[in-house]
Amino acid sequence: MPRQWLVVHARSPSDELNALLAEGLIACGGHAVEEAGDWQTTWLAPAADPEAAVVELRQRLEALLDTPVEVRWELRDDEDWDARWRAGLGPRRIGRRIIVTPAWTVPETTGDEIVIIIDPQMAFGTGEHASTRGVLHLLEDAVASDAVMLDAGTGSAVLAIAAARLGAARVIAVDLDADAILNARENVTRNGCADRVHLDSAEIDAAWLAQFKAAFDVITANILSGVLHPLLPAFHDALRDGGSLLLGGLLESEARPMAASAQAAGFDLIAEYGEEGWWSARFVK
Repeated sequence: MPRQWLVVHARSPSDELNALLAEGLIACGGHAVEEAGDWQTTWLAPAADPEAAVVELRQRLEALLDTPVEVRWELRDDEDWDARWRAGLGPRRIGRRIIVTPAWTVPETTGDEIVIIIDPQMAFGTGEHASTRGVLHLLEDAVASDAVMLDAGTGSAVLAIAAARLGAARVIAVDLDADAILNARENVTRNGCADRVHLDSAEIDAAWLAQFKAAFDVITANILSGVLHPLLPAFHDALRDGGSLLLGGLLESEARPMAASAQAAGFDLIAEYGEEGWWSARFVK
């Protein structure tokens, strides 16, 4: 892990743009976003030229929001990151059975809950983001015993781990980010799923998916809408008949266009979940 982090603070131009600003920060590599008033803060791996990196980040945010964005930055020691997240994170109950918790807390359980231990790292997926919680909510009803699943853009591997703990026989968890795969491997081992969750570092595109014809019972993809739209036909081909596609990382304003694209690709929308302006959905082939 880096010994210092590039900490970026971005000021939201309006309440209506809060969710889109958070999405933009995530798209720029800041997988954890903290909101305080008008400001949103994220932590990124340090760049060789921080000033240039922040200029590029601001330009990407302004292009996404179509308005000027005030951005500040600083470098902080790794210890600051750890202490800040330890102070703010605790167990998250999601759906009927799933609890996502950092290792330094012990959640209260009543019997049949699935406890997943995920410490905050730069890989996305601690249960603190509404898009992650949305897919986890939908996953409970989508994963049957002995299911085979693909987790596209696995991040921390929280979705892959949840699927294995829910009964999936095999999960292929893929991410292009090599650091995310390292973090995912730690989480998979810690949660006792290394025999069922198989990690791969690869770019998930139509060519990569073509090797899996009708191979999966479930596919999860908690990534940006611009990536999801062109992959829908390939996801369809990679699923078995009756298989489920669970999508996250979508703003509520993107729900109808995504649902229409999915229907055109051969999917039926059967369940959806919204929280904090984010939308997740379960489609069936």
